[in-house]
Amino acid sequence: MIAVTAAVILLPFLAAVAGLLGSRFPRGARGGAADLAANRRAALVAIVPAVLSMLLALWTAYVSLTGADVSTGTLDVIPTGSLPISVGLLVDPLAASVAVLVTVVALAVQVYSVGYLAGDRRYPSYSAFISLFTSAMLLVVHAADLLVLYVGWEVMGLCSYLLIGHWWEDRANSRAAVKAFLVTRIGDVGFLFGIFVLGTAAGSFRIADVIAKVPQMSSGTVVTATLLLLAGVAGKSAQVPLHTWLPDAMAGPTPISALIHAATMVAAGIFLVARLHPVFAGAGPTLDVLAVVAALGMLGAALAALAQDDLKRVLAYSTISQLAYMAGALAAGADGAAILHLITHGAFKALLFLCAGIVIHTVGSNLMSAMGGLRGRLPVTFVAMTVGFAALMGLPPVSGFFSKDEVLLSMERALAAGPLTDAAALLLYGCALATVAVTGAYATRAWLRTFFGERRAVPLPESATPHTGLSGPATPHADPSKSATPYTGVPEPIASRTGGLREAPASMLWPVIVLAVPTLLLGFTGVGFAGAADVHWGTAALSVLLALLGAAAVYVVWRGAPLADPARVLGPFRVPFERAFYVDSLYRALFVLPVLHLARLVARTDDRVIDGAVRGSGRATLSLSGLVRLTQNGNAQLYVTAVLAGVLLLAVGAVALG
Repeated sequence: MIAVTAAVILLPFLAAVAGLLGSRFPRGARGGAADLAANRRAALVAIVPAVLSMLLALWTAYVSLTGADVSTGTLDVIPTGSLPISVGLLVDPLAASVAVLVTVVALAVQVYSVGYLAGDRRYPSYSAFISLFTSAMLLVVHAADLLVLYVGWEVMGLCSYLLIGHWWEDRANSRAAVKAFLVTRIGDVGFLFGIFVLGTAAGSFRIADVIAKVPQMSSGTVVTATLLLLAGVAGKSAQVPLHTWLPDAMAGPTPISALIHAATMVAAGIFLVARLHPVFAGAGPTLDVLAVVAALGMLGAALAALAQDDLKRVLAYSTISQLAYMAGALAAGADGAAILHLITHGAFKALLFLCAGIVIHTVGSNLMSAMGGLRGRLPVTFVAMTVGFAALMGLPPVSGFFSKDEVLLSMERALAAGPLTDAAALLLYGCALATVAVTGAYATRAWLRTFFGERRAVPLPESATPHTGLSGPATPHADPSKSATPYTGVPEPIASRTGGLREAPASMLWPVIVLAVPTLLLGFTGVGFAGAADVHWGTAALSVLLALLGAAAVYVVWRGAPLADPARVLGPFRVPFERAFYVDSLYRALFVLPVLHLARLVARTDDRVIDGAVRGSGRATLSLSGLVRLTQNGNAQLYVTAVLAGVLLLAVGAVALG
């Protein structure tokens, strides 16, 4: 079992190495046919290991979920002089199930990217970084040691930076990549110290040893360690207050958005809390903090999604909100419900992003104000995205209905008896119910504005190559043929290639069709968590009613004016919601601007004081050398006169001083 698990992790890693080093072997030629050949080789190198890794992960999950004991294997022990690091792997139902999610979504993204980035000359490095991303997440999932887990955790941060900034020539993209890297690193500082605190207290970094030693630790140690770990979780899973990087990360290619939002990065933080849930369960104050963070995140992000015009940003804020649901379930003590929702969310969010990629790739814009009337033109995408939105809203019988039912039930039970204080439990449950209604509203708004009403998208000319993966400001009425695109490898809209709005290529459609299946059926399986996914009819009925109320409200407003944005009824609240309550502006005022001013002060000090002293000493030396040069003029009489004057002065001095 451990050997198979090691293969699951190593196959995408080897694919990454081969893709980076061998896609242009042996001649390293570039341009034209050479680029296309390199892309074909890179696709083969990326997809074949991804298929093998997925099949092995499925076999491991089957064995693990059918009653096999937890398997742990130590590959090596690294002595450090104090606490050793055991390079080991762990296989249990939790790891096996999440590994299946990771490998399935990664394979879907790899296949989808073949069509989405057709002709992109950087595709070989792009596909290799996806493979490395996948391997790093699998290492996090199967790590038996906290420091080994941390290695995968940090490699994911690097991969996210490289992939979000894939089109780095655009300044907005490079800034988004840097922002994602820096914000998550802030959380990772606390995360690393949390690992040190736990490892030192337990005398080992092995996860099993840490969990076993929790009863012997003081409450202060456990609370301190878990709060530090929670900083890393907030950064990776984009939770308040370190959530601001995720919407900007939409600057990357849409398949990367699907990978980050469904199976890697943001899933890692939730997985970690579930993996160390016995540790967090022993820290009541930390669970209260997690509950408050989840409550604010789920409702605040849902309200922000309600006012966005960028389809990808709607889904980005939706991810923050849904992850907050999972965090809330973990705070309420229901780690099984959280993981069940993590897996179903991974399926339907990957489906939604890949469908959004088809829509964006087709019309050449991220903005819903440039869409509409696409139902008949994109029938497969329409059906698949409808299934995805239904799962997001939690409507029966799709998977999101079952998993959200479990999450809401856990929060409801926490009101009566649970690890949370009464105030935290009440805030969490109240915000969760409000979020259900808002989720129904923003999902319906996006669905209607994308696929219904009059078609506002216009097929683009052959010369148009806008950055269809961007989430920054766009002008749907601008002349696309005049847009500045320094890198011509950015995907060309399908409309410009086909002469009209048509379905995407098969390589983009098949991953969507495949992901629609688990989106529909996963809820019936229970995925080994939260029992048999029995429906709790009271909670389920309340959830569905709230979602339908939100959807109905948006439909009524939209029906009155199909060409107008239903978000207009938000009135003065629309701009604050669209700006996500100005959190980015607040951070800029509190942190970014002071740091920039300090940096400028340091630069001026360095230039005027440090460098000024160096330059001043140089000028003084030059001035002194000028004076010395006056005496070295080659006049022998002057030299003799100076010598005689010196002798005379010495003689007078000797006589005077006696």
